Amino acid sequence: MPPTPARKGGEATGPSPVDRGKTGRPRRRPDALLGDKGYDSNRNRRELRRRRSLPVISRKSAPNTRGSGKLRYVVEQSFSLLHHFKRLAVRGKGRLDLHDALVSLSCGLIYRRPLKKT
Repeated sequence: MPPTPARKGGEATGPSPVDRGKTGRPRRRPDALLGDKGYDSNRNRRELRRRRSLPVISRKSAPNTRGSGKLRYVVEQSFSLLHHFKRLAVRGKGRLDLHDALVSLSCGLIYRRPLKKT
């Protein structure tokens, strides 16, 4: 029996992620996993090594190193900049094509900012 779409789902609603009947591409495990001090425990490190991933986690006892959050900062800053556009922060029952257009427009405005200063 094929899965049925949700009642409130729109055109962007895909198949259920818990539907185990579909086969997909094989999983790929990351070579390394970056985490902050909240994930610092021997148990977490041991589990990552058991799964053949290198844990890159700062120790709680170690002082904050300069530049340790460069990779995470890029993603968090991008979301923060997009949330300045209030219409994108909370997407209700709007149309998907309008939402995509607003995302494209806001990304263009965000990328234009540094160019405007120079």
